[in-house]
Amino acid sequence: MTASQQRLATLLARLEEGDDDERAEIVRRALLFKRAWVELAQGLARLQRSQAFSRWGYEDLHAYCSGELMIKPATVDKLLLSLSAVRTHAPDVLRQGRRAADVPSLESVDYFARALNLTDKNENDSDSRRLDAPPDVVDELRAAVFEEGQSVGELRKRFNPVLRPKSPEQEAQELTRKTRTAIQRLLDLVRNLDGLTEKRVARVEAVLDAVMRDLDELDAAPAPTSKTGRKSKREATVR
Repeated sequence: MTASQQRLATLLARLEEGDDDERAEIVRRALLFKRAWVELAQGLARLQRSQAFSRWGYEDLHAYCSGELMIKPATVDKLLLSLSAVRTHAPDVLRQGRRAADVPSLESVDYFARALNLTDKNENDSDSRRLDAPPDVVDELRAAVFEEGQSVGELRKRFNPVLRPKSPEQEAQELTRKTRTAIQRLLDLVRNLDGLTEKRVARVEAVLDAVMRDLDELDAAPAPTSKTGRKSKREATVR
């Protein structure tokens, strides 16, 4: 149990000895957050309506969640927005008795909610900006989240090319990054491979080091846009 979970467990034990059932219940749901984010979100939504946090000495919901539940304001917003998306587009998720294993992860539902343009988060944050999916993509995404149960990693791999298409420069940078990683992995393998002579290893290192230097030069060089639509020299070389 983490330190924050231990703190919540201690707080819950103390609250259960008192008569404030609502406060004890929301702390209990915070403890179950990883398994039951929907229940926590529902509890926070009720708390937002009842404003009970004010009698506990907190100015608003964010202050209460941060101070007592150790949940960041951004996570609170993610929970409430995701719950809103579920209520509107997949109310069956809220059915009593539904197995926890059948409930999509918070991250997957948040991805779906952002595709619906529900979020009001910082547009400069690549992980939270709106995705603005067209209706046909929303339908496919809804099925992927709520019927197929795909993880957020699977969703990003499947839908990011449509929702967040990369520019040619971004694709070149990504390819350069992957090439660096592959070179480093190959160097590590060669250096630890039995049977190769030191001379052979040195030759491989020299070649791969030269490629790394070429990549450094590519990173430092500008990438001019060709008016004729042809790839720039940098793009053509990277690709």
